[in-house]
Amino acid sequence: MQVKQLSKAVGLPLFEQVGKRLYLTDAGKELYTTCREVFERLSKFEISIADLKGLKQGSLRLAVVTTAKYVIPRLLGPFCQRYPGIDVSLTVTNHERVLENLADNRDDLYILSQPPEESDVNVHPFLENPLVVLAWRNHPLAQEKNIPLKRLAEEPFIMREPGSGTRKSIQKLFDEQGVELKVKLDLGSNEAIKQAIAGGLGISVLSLHTLALEGTNSPLTILDVENFPIRRSWYVIYPAGKQLSIIAQAFFDYLLNEGKAVAEQTAFQGIFSYGRSPDGH
Repeated sequence: MQVKQLSKAVGLPLFEQVGKRLYLTDAGKELYTTCREVFERLSKFEISIADLKGLKQGSLRLAVVTTAKYVIPRLLGPFCQRYPGIDVSLTVTNHERVLENLADNRDDLYILSQPPEESDVNVHPFLENPLVVLAWRNHPLAQEKNIPLKRLAEEPFIMREPGSGTRKSIQKLFDEQGVELKVKLDLGSNEAIKQAIAGGLGISVLSLHTLALEGTNSPLTILDVENFPIRRSWYVIYPAGKQLSIIAQAFFDYLLNEGKAVAEQTAFQGIFSYGRSPDGH
């Protein structure tokens, strides 16, 4: 009904239907462009108002990849306690959707484990994000050391969906080593993969952060495999030339200056020690 009323107000149809698909008419395209300009002006207005209010009131819009749900909420806790007047909008989605949001400048900051290749963005690492091989704790390989990659490839693999940043990193390593993976099952969430591993359906590679809430009785174990862990980082990203609000700038500085220390003080105690040498590197 609202679309019909909008078309009536414009005086021209905004959509045309071809088969089962809808397409914007020329009038619809003009209206879409105008609306985007209006929303951009409103966004700048919100930034100006937030700057006038300082850090007492305002909003922070974040878009993060799925695995970051194990990290960012715990980092947000102390930040929001420090600035209780701030409202946070946190969008958790896959790698491709976060890049779409970034391209459309829909949020203040973006958290990714694989930065985009485009040069018109500001990219800053703030926390380690190693990828490890996970298996059922009674798996035959659980007690072996320095497992060859070729031996690992003989096991059925459970993988994130195509387009996932984690999957791209795994595939890149195996391709570089000339080893072919046996992907038995594609799943769209880390929790589903962990349940599948616990059920004996296969092994997988996930971020070490996905184990943050696992207790001592976890059904999962980390396998000792050559070329693992895959060293990666979490990155905070925003478009080049973007004017960050005072709130977004404060959270950006907080991630870069305090993010790692805060992470190690929360549920991540102990998980950073995996794969480090005695001197902590």
